[in-house]
Amino acid sequence: MSSMTDIVFLLLIFFMITSTLVTTSALDILLPKASGKTENRKSVSISITKKLAYYIDNKKVSEKSLERDLLALLAGKDNPTIVLRAEQGVPIEKAVKVMDIANRNRFKVILAVRPK
Repeated sequence: MSSMTDIVFLLLIFFMITSTLVTTSALDILLPKASGKTENRKSVSISITKKLAYYIDNKKVSEKSLERDLLALLAGKDNPTIVLRAEQGVPIEKAVKVMDIANRNRFKVILAVRPK
């Protein structure tokens, strides 16, 4: 019985250590809070910082080239999805602009928020 306890303890330590090594490749921005379900699928992430800098999957792009870059990146994908990560304090007009681009090109938009 004690050997079983040792194995379980070692597995617990292993998973605790490896879970802290997993990091996300996203900008460090403060998202607004909301409740809702979480979806996990392959998508393109658009981040807007407080300084109004736009990023597509951690690559800085200008506001003018945003639509062109999105079209190039999502061309030919089935059910293209954009995850919009607008930092808290970003004017709503900037987030709506990205949503308008997505609507014009029939992209699905998911608004990223922090859980309440």
